[in-house]
Amino acid sequence: QLQLVESGGGLVQPGGSLRLSCTTSGGFSLDRYAIGWFRLAPGKDRKDREGISCITKGGRSTDVVPSVKGRFTISREKNTVYLQLNSLEPNDTGVYYCAASQRVFHCVEPHSAYEYDYWGQGTQVTVSA
Repeated sequence: QLQLVESGGGLVQPGGSLRLSCTTSGGFSLDRYAIGWFRLAPGKDRKDREGISCITKGGRSTDVVPSVKGRFTISREKNTVYLQLNSLEPNDTGVYYCAASQRVFHCVEPHSAYEYDYWGQGTQVTVSA
């Protein structure tokens, strides 16, 4: 079964940057999957994960939601999907999850967690002075 692994989170000051990575363990390929990034804010229930970005297989379709547009960028290279986080704000704090889907063919908002079948364990991003 596809297993996703996120990395790159950490503690950063407001205005700082991080690059999150999503890859697989066990030799699986991400080529056939659309990848979404979701964020779970502190104190929120898992069902309230916010879909913030998406990229389809081959990268033909991408999207970032308005709240992070101009600051976050999604890309994929080989077997890794990246989420570049720039100009970070305290409200960006949360656990970031990547998820994979073979049912998403075009990135359209809102990005629903129910469209994704495989999830990583998440990586913590904390933006604080």
